[in-house]
Amino acid sequence: MALTEQQKTLIKNASDKTFPFVERCEVQTLDVDRGYCKMLMPFKPNINHVGIMYAGALYTIAELPGGVIYLTSFDTSKFYPIVKDMSIRFRRPATTDVTVEITLSEEEIARIEKTTEEQGKCDFEWDVELKDSNGEVVAISHNVYQMRKIGS
Repeated sequence: MALTEQQKTLIKNASDKTFPFVERCEVQTLDVDRGYCKMLMPFKPNINHVGIMYAGALYTIAELPGGVIYLTSFDTSKFYPIVKDMSIRFRRPATTDVTVEITLSEEEIARIEKTTEEQGKCDFEWDVELKDSNGEVVAISHNVYQMRKIGS
């Protein structure tokens, strides 16, 4: 069940302005669809004291897709996500913009919804590669989220 162009635009705009910190980083949501998002952390506003991308910016771009996937895939009037655990391994310095791309299958979306309805919560996780503009992996994160049923 693909999203309409209007839905995609609304989600992209909401994701880029989630809260002031995200706006200051100038994060951009490049593409979304049901169970999918691609985001970009620009290099220039996120340079640290040694001329590479700030580690916190990399952590941020690794974590933000959890909220975007939630908006693209789940009933926001029934469920909400939280970050349960996250780890990141830095592989090489990022000296360009960095992108992250996440896909959650229809089967996994259905499993999360069903379990959350039945048990009030459901853990889900993924590993993600953060890539520079040359396609080189600069970091890998392991993200664990928990979907919760509103009112549980």
